[in-house]
Amino acid sequence: MKTARFAALAAVVLALSCCSRPSARIDGVLKDAPETDVIVRLLDINKYQTLDTVKTDAAGAYAYTVPVEEGKPEFVYLFNGDQKIASLLLQKGDKVKVVTEADGTWTVEGSPESEKLRQVEQDYTDFLVKMVGLREEYAGVDGTPEARAVQAKMSRTYIDYYRKAVSYILANPYSLTSVPVLFQTVDEGFPVFNQPTDALHFRNIADSLSTVYPESRYVKALSKEAARRNQALEMGQRLELADEIGFVDIELPDVTGKKVKLSELDSRVVLLYFWAATDEMKMFNLDGLLPIYEAFHARGFDIYSVSFDVDKTSWATVVRNQKLPWTQVCDVRGDQSPIFGIYGITGLPRMALIVDGEIVSDSGITDEVSLRQYLSKVLK
Repeated sequence: MKTARFAALAAVVLALSCCSRPSARIDGVLKDAPETDVIVRLLDINKYQTLDTVKTDAAGAYAYTVPVEEGKPEFVYLFNGDQKIASLLLQKGDKVKVVTEADGTWTVEGSPESEKLRQVEQDYTDFLVKMVGLREEYAGVDGTPEARAVQAKMSRTYIDYYRKAVSYILANPYSLTSVPVLFQTVDEGFPVFNQPTDALHFRNIADSLSTVYPESRYVKALSKEAARRNQALEMGQRLELADEIGFVDIELPDVTGKKVKLSELDSRVVLLYFWAATDEMKMFNLDGLLPIYEAFHARGFDIYSVSFDVDKTSWATVVRNQKLPWTQVCDVRGDQSPIFGIYGITGLPRMALIVDGEIVSDSGITDEVSLRQYLSKVLK
């Protein structure tokens, strides 16, 4: 008797624990598809993760409960074989009804975000169909006078869709449905958002979504892509400026937080010194660079030191303790900074010389001895 009561109690506890798990409920109908498998897949950043396979009943109905944590909405996709029969963006507690027609189109109730996602995907599909048709049309007239007109149509179709996509994300900065829009492609290797300045859209949407879903895997992935694009944009802008001033400019904060540009130094010779506050390199400041600075500064020599310490506090402590008289700035991105690629930095420390506003690529400067010899020749 006791055993039966314990078993009944355990069953109740198990049922309650299952019900209390954060989740979303899907009730669906796949028309004209009795006793058919429905595959439930979760989007894991850039690939699908199959959660389960459920079978429809004699009327094509099925049900499934998806684990969804608070503050972490999930993109869930339903398939019948290779055919997608629904795309859903589910939040904890959602109870959605999905009806999929025999032609693969679907409707969804109970989830405004899922309805937004459905419309986003439909607009994207319509755009791709138009582009495929125009490519086929172009293939038929390639090499003829009509080809240019078809190319113009393709360009206009893309521009119109790009503007529509931009309008969507601007109108929906706090909706996770903006994430797949940002990652859409026209074809392999050609993103819809392919301009360098699109980095600003990625950053703005990532910042907005981070205030609502800071723990979402999708938002974290978007933030990484935003950072990558921002670095590319920054590099491009610096390279453009380099054509005007003879070197790629750098603007970073000093120990007070004030940003200082490399181009603001007006000495005839500027040593661009890349380092990190390790014991060996911080001693080089005092034993190697300081005597040279004191000997040549009055003759037109200056130093712009860039630290790549991710711990800004430790770097600032070293700089303040050493009381170095030249410009000291820090890039807390460390070896992820675009400056590494721009200046070809493969290890630290690293030196580069700017003479009369031009970067000197073959100065041969590797240590304090070669630096002193070079300055003795140039700054007579």
